[in-house]
Formats: sequence, structure tokens, C-alpha cells
Amino acid sequence: MADFPIVATAENVSRQVLADHAQLMVVAFNFTAKDAEGALHSHPHIQSTYVESGRFRFSIDGVISEVGPGDSFVIPPNAVHGSICLEPGRLIDCFTPRRDDFL
Repeated sequence: MADFPIVATAENVSRQVLADHAQLMVVAFNFTAKDAEGALHSHPHIQSTYVESGRFRFSIDGVISEVGPGDSFVIPPNAVHGSICLEPGRLIDCFTPRRDDFL
């Protein structure tokens, strides 16, 4: 198993690849402060998100929802999505195929 670096992605937000294969990637996103933001974006990958800890407000194609520990959901390819941290925590994202831009 490879050790992947922790990469700052925004103020009070970092990510670390946990595992990868050409068809699947698992990534942890750590939000260390309230109001930290996962900026709106889209990508061609299918994304599954599991909320390990914390509380977040997600926007997926304009639909807003609040999620907390134990919640999970799927974001379809090319959907515009992002999040605001309501309580510091950690998200575990799976992408298929893998996000080569994260390597």
C-alpha cells in the first residue's frame, strides 16, 4: 500500500487519497473549522460520499440537504456540487473511475 500525502484544498480543508485503482479511488476530506467550504464544482466521475463525522450542508445541482454522521449519498457524473461545513468533520469519498488529478 502506498502512503499518499495530505493536500490542502482550501482554507481548513485537506484531502488524502486512501486507496486507488484505475477504476476506483477512496479519498478522505478533513474539514477542521465551521464554514470551511468545498467549492462548487463538477467532474465526469461518479462520486459516493460517506459522512464519517461532522455536519455539512451539500448542494447537488441546486438541491440543498444537510447531512451528518452515518449519512451517505451518490453524486452523478457532471452534477454541480459543493459543501459548507457546519461542524468540523471528515468525509470519505469514492470515485469511479479514479480521479487521476488527485495523484
